Amino acid sequence: MDKIRVLIADDHVLVREGLRKLLELSENIEIVTEVGDGQGAINIARKEKPDVILMDVNMPGTDGIVATRVIKKEFPAIHVIALTIYEDEEVVDMVRAGVSAYVLKDVAGSELIDTINRVMQGEVVIHPRVANRLVRELARNDKKKNDVRLTKRERDVLVLLVKGHTNKEMAEAMFISEKTVKNHLTSIFRKLGVKDRTQAAVYSLKNNIVGDEP
Repeated sequence: MDKIRVLIADDHVLVREGLRKLLELSENIEIVTEVGDGQGAINIARKEKPDVILMDVNMPGTDGIVATRVIKKEFPAIHVIALTIYEDEEVVDMVRAGVSAYVLKDVAGSELIDTINRVMQGEVVIHPRVANRLVRELARNDKKKNDVRLTKRERDVLVLLVKGHTNKEMAEAMFISEKTVKNHLTSIFRKLGVKDRTQAAVYSLKNNIVGDEP
């Protein structure tokens, strides 16, 4: 059986050394190399195409979230296991980026090896404490979405905005003035917590604020 090729990405030398020693206990795991930042992980992924990447969440420069997004987009078959010293606030972002597992750095060696083997079999492994944080974060995000209260007019404006209409086109379609359209947009931006039209459109689509309304 071919060995599982693993890349270690962490900005702490001692952590990398510790992970290497743990993984060297397994006969079916081969360490490709070690890197100290997300860009390094991206570069090695492109060159070596490892089976699994142990990815630290918080690293200087390109962090684990960005690196995971890039790697999973270019190489969907590579399994990324997120590593953290605590239950990061970024847990939702890492899961959305496409990680196959999320474990804490104090994980036992046998458990880490088991996690690597499980993700290679297509499983998703989330540490219980991280899972609790994930559930809380998702619930909070849902509450934020539910808290968005747009008026009928604001919703109509947002639908047209998502479709790419200009202020003038919105005004003509809704039989209102461009100044009124601008006032609606100002209110929409405030309620959604965004700064411009692009952010409003992305937020709306991502959170299904207007969905696929005609």
